[in-house]
Amino acid sequence: MDQANKEKRLKELDDIQYRVTQESGTEAPFSGKYDDHYEKGIYVDIVDGSPLFASTTKFNAGCGWPSFSKPLIEEEIKENTDTSHGMVRTEVRSQGADSHLGHVFNDGPKDQGGLRYCINSAALDFIPYEEMDEKGYGDYKKFVE
Repeated sequence: MDQANKEKRLKELDDIQYRVTQESGTEAPFSGKYDDHYEKGIYVDIVDGSPLFASTTKFNAGCGWPSFSKPLIEEEIKENTDTSHGMVRTEVRSQGADSHLGHVFNDGPKDQGGLRYCINSAALDFIPYEEMDEKGYGDYKKFVE
């Protein structure tokens, strides 16, 4: 995504989407629209539409944020050490738009690799399986079938 398109898209975000993705904010637990959402499809970066997570790797961690066991495509995610709030955590950001997404922890389902990607709903957009072809994500249907 070029800078002009990114700036245009950033102006379209609501306050919480902007605060989360651009200022490394966090939405309140259990407040995000995708926390208890289990429809078939993929989750993409709200800023540039990069595919990030598949519904097949989403699970209920009970933490108040959408949780995934792994990214859809490893290269779309980058991880940074986060020492804010008096803790050492691993921050998760999107590779393309550099959006703050959330954090990854080692307390996920053991049978799925043991990771829990704890992601803010405000950083995501959901593409239902039935709309993936028309929205240009047809190549990713194999991840949710």
